[in-house]
Amino acid sequence: MSRNFELLHEAGKAADMLRARVEEFSPAPLAPEIFVPGTPSLPIDGVAKEEVTKLVQRLFLAPGQRTRQVVFMGTEQGNGCSWICAHTADILASQTASSVCVVDCDVHYPTLHTEFQVANHYGLAEALQAGEPIRQFAQQLSRPNLWLLSCGSGNENSQQLLTGDRMRKRMFELRSEFDYVLLDVAPLNSGNHGVVLGSWCDGVALVLKANSSSRKAARKALQDLEIGKAPVLGAVLNQRTFPIPDSIYSRL
Repeated sequence: MSRNFELLHEAGKAADMLRARVEEFSPAPLAPEIFVPGTPSLPIDGVAKEEVTKLVQRLFLAPGQRTRQVVFMGTEQGNGCSWICAHTADILASQTASSVCVVDCDVHYPTLHTEFQVANHYGLAEALQAGEPIRQFAQQLSRPNLWLLSCGSGNENSQQLLTGDRMRKRMFELRSEFDYVLLDVAPLNSGNHGVVLGSWCDGVALVLKANSSSRKAARKALQDLEIGKAPVLGAVLNQRTFPIPDSIYSRL
């Protein structure tokens, strides 16, 4: 039994799970020809690595693709959204020479710094209350083109700032400073921050947990995102259990 996820990219699958069409991905240029893809720095292997790589290709690196800023959001807490966001950013950075910044926008349950095993003492919360360039608040990770803007010392004031003009200006700044920006936001059932941020980005990757996320919650998420004018780029089914070993599944 393996723990994994898949991108619901086929119209039939998406309609069955969400009754929504997963839009075609179409883009930022690939890295220069001299760039040689590397190995992800975060632990990942087997089918998980294959599926995250497919997700990266469809969201960011497909021919003609122009997706640069994406919000990763779940319907509820504990569905593995932060894990997916972190590993997507890591593999994206390993597949291109372009700069990648992953941002933790969950002020109540910041997680990205633990995925990368770094400190969370100076980040987005501080950037929303200061005037220095955004890059000064981001920390470079083990890969030279991968950066993390951790949540920082978030509080109730930070939560309000997340959907204000100051955050919008920081979003424009992030787009100008980094080639790709991935935002990990709080689940939809805890507030509308993800919807607002998604409307400022190229779109939202909705994360669902297999055998846990209900169709009702998924439909509501799609409705809220549509009302908020946040494009849905696709849905990721997390923690899907495959009844056959990885070695056999990968050959199918």
